[in-house]
Amino acid sequence: MLLHLLVPAAVARIAWRENFMRAWLVMCATMLIDLDHLLADPIYDPGRCSIGFHPLHQYPLIAAYVVLAMLPKFRLIGVGLIIHMFLDGIDCAWMRYD
Repeated sequence: MLLHLLVPAAVARIAWRENFMRAWLVMCATMLIDLDHLLADPIYDPGRCSIGFHPLHQYPLIAAYVVLAMLPKFRLIGVGLIIHMFLDGIDCAWMRYD
């Protein structure tokens, strides 16, 4: 979970140095996408992969997040969502090897 704060901070520091705080806060706000976990039963399952399970973690939507990252007006949101999905994907990969 800590990586969901640190990775956006590193990206904001590198890519948006002059607007670091704004960029970091917008990318951190994309963690609200995890509200879709509230629709699951049980809400938290440590053995469940988020990618492909929760409504906002579906592959077609991940493609839409990539498109958002290409649009200047929505770039920060798109990048934040992509980072979030990437980190969730790493969690899924770790689950397979446990």
